[in-house]
Amino acid sequence: MTPLFKKFLGMHWILTAFMACLLAFGVYAIFNASGYKIGSDLELKWRDQLKWIAIGVPFFFAASLIDYKWIRWACWPVYLVGIGGLLATLAFGVEIGGNKAWLLVGGQMVQPSQFAIMAGIMVLSVIFGELPRLLPAFRRPWLRLIAAGIFAAIPTLLVVKEDLGSGLVWGPVFLAMMLVGSIPFRYLIVLLLLVLTVAPLVYVFALKPYQQKRIETALYMATGQMEKVNLQDEGWVAKHLQMAIATGGIEGKGPESRKAPDQASIHRTFLPNEVINDFIFAVIAEEFGFKGAMGLILGLGCVLMLGITVAFSARDQLGRLIVVGVVAMFFAHTFQNIGMNLVVLPVIGIPIPFISYGGTFMVVTLFLMGLVQSVWIHRNISPVKKRGVNGPRVPDDDDD
Repeated sequence: MTPLFKKFLGMHWILTAFMACLLAFGVYAIFNASGYKIGSDLELKWRDQLKWIAIGVPFFFAASLIDYKWIRWACWPVYLVGIGGLLATLAFGVEIGGNKAWLLVGGQMVQPSQFAIMAGIMVLSVIFGELPRLLPAFRRPWLRLIAAGIFAAIPTLLVVKEDLGSGLVWGPVFLAMMLVGSIPFRYLIVLLLLVLTVAPLVYVFALKPYQQKRIETALYMATGQMEKVNLQDEGWVAKHLQMAIATGGIEGKGPESRKAPDQASIHRTFLPNEVINDFIFAVIAEEFGFKGAMGLILGLGCVLMLGITVAFSARDQLGRLIVVGVVAMFFAHTFQNIGMNLVVLPVIGIPIPFISYGGTFMVVTLFLMGLVQSVWIHRNISPVKKRGVNGPRVPDDDDD
């Protein structure tokens, strides 16, 4: 039996099974959300989703079977490529839905912000997990925090300028990796206080008027102040999101429900083309009802919990940080998307992992899941070379 095949057999197959089920359910949800639009660009998007999954699967297995230690040196060029993509988007990007966050590459729309977040997780893992061992000066928590803050702030500012939804993901990712990266809790408290201090200034001076209206709309609707919301303008999407979820009931009104087949679907009548990505949860709640929505939440929750168990079993701090960064990213995406669809959070474009339509995001998601698998597969590999025939153990550069 070859070592590569042993690694393949050693994959976390329960986690892989949950991932596969979510991917299949996502394709079916996209089919339900767009298949009725005969002759439109959305009609065959479920096939495009299958194509992106097929492209991402080789990245998943490659990242799984190769030892994640390669991140120590590869994260820096990947990070530079991510920054380059963000700068290219500022200069030559394509604007969709008010966000200039896409590049047209080879006839395909690519979203560099997703690639930059992936690169950021890799860099932060190395800064928090490897630099203290390689450079003794970085054993000081404040020095690691400054270095991580600088490397995280550059892509964060560029991403927020292009796509506010993707930019908000950086917050939970950075905080989670701080906690696992042996940064004292007092630093976290100070950082949170600084964020709370700066947040009002960002709202007044940095956000665009339409972004401010989205935040105000969510606040007014969540507190029942409907008279302050213009339901024909900024409150249009939020109102119909609520209607779609509320009318789904327990069983939903999709093809598997017992409801009359001629019952109109809110998402098919009122919601925009983003039903296949940003608003996919509203479609699932309407088509499959409360049962389908809770099934999706439980499935995603199982993936996140299994990811946490992988982090606990990691052989070193680098692997632990990689998994925590990935889990925090997926949690932030899930929490923001579902909260947005329930109109308890502002309507900000952000996809659900494994479910929402998206080329770049799907490939990045599968690659990051491959890194999680790599941490699991290589958890029992000793960081010390095998004992020689007549000599003692010889430490290698993986010693911690």
